[in-house]
Amino acid sequence: MLAVRLASEIEKRLDELAKKTGRTKTFYVREAILEHLDDLEDYYLAEERLKKSDPHKRISLEKLMRLYGLED
Repeated sequence: MLAVRLASEIEKRLDELAKKTGRTKTFYVREAILEHLDDLEDYYLAEERLKKSDPHKRISLEKLMRLYGLED
């Protein structure tokens, strides 16, 4: 179980959204946490891998896009 304190403005917005959609505030809090948690896990995994990688083996995004034919 987790208790979260929200600023009154955030709670008000959450309450209005829940009422408009017929979903619970818990549903939206859970969804927001899961979405952000995925992003944070990806970020820290990438950061960890970057620290362990050889800087001479790194390539730019532009080069990677050319390699996969994703240029504009």
